[in-house]
Amino acid sequence: MNLEGSALKGSKLFKMNCVGCHGVSGQGLLGPDLHQVSLQFSDKQIINQVRKGLTPPMPSFEMEPELMADLLAYLHSLN
Repeated sequence: MNLEGSALKGSKLFKMNCVGCHGVSGQGLLGPDLHQVSLQFSDKQIINQVRKGLTPPMPSFEMEPELMADLLAYLHSLN
């Protein structure tokens, strides 16, 4: 299944869940800088990281495929 995500919706999702660790613009704080993350890792690797929280203190996030597609679209926009 290949979903077309919305970077605008993904930005809102990011602001609700990720800014505490990754910063308002994804520049990194406690968590790493996410600019160009989609150039360093495949979508599958990013999804796996988000869903499983593989690198503590990253929490795991269960989300619907449509929301994950939106988040990925936003992360791609940070390149």
